[in-house]
Amino acid sequence: MLCIDDVIEAPAAWVPNGFLVREACQDWERREAFALRRAVFCIEQGIFQGDDRDAVDRQAHLLVAMACNGGMPDQVVGTVRIHEKEPGLWWGSRLAVHPSFRSQGHLGATLIRLAVSRAHALGCNRFMAHVQAQNVPLFFKLGWQPLQEINVHGRLHCEMQADLAAYPPCHDAVSGFVTRARSPA
Repeated sequence: MLCIDDVIEAPAAWVPNGFLVREACQDWERREAFALRRAVFCIEQGIFQGDDRDAVDRQAHLLVAMACNGGMPDQVVGTVRIHEKEPGLWWGSRLAVHPSFRSQGHLGATLIRLAVSRAHALGCNRFMAHVQAQNVPLFFKLGWQPLQEINVHGRLHCEMQADLAAYPPCHDAVSGFVTRARSPA
């Protein structure tokens, strides 16, 4: 059986010194982000067959979290996409973090922060997401409000809305955010 580590390799001996979270601006970043999404949503979770890409990807802004080696981005270890569904209404979706980096804890939160802050800078007045049930506590902790439980792709999700006041606009998403790697416990 194919597992996520067969698709996205994370060397066990390598520990990044930090992470750069930004809008994907290079082809390799986009390729690795889509590969990570396939690994998480198709292989690990089995939600989609073959690929998770859809029509939203043609208009979405793709954000990535990259592990850095010597200060330079080296590997995409997290991703999320944002898109404007209608004027002022933005959605975030396909939040994924490589299993080898989930222990960092802050990567998902930083991707969420950049997603909402970037949309805010682009004219968002309402930011929404369909959040998998196991991730609702993280979003709640980040100031999101649950609106309703729904079934998406055969899984329980919660439709949630971000509190835009907690997310100042980010006008330079290519520079993005830099965060330090957490030391092992």
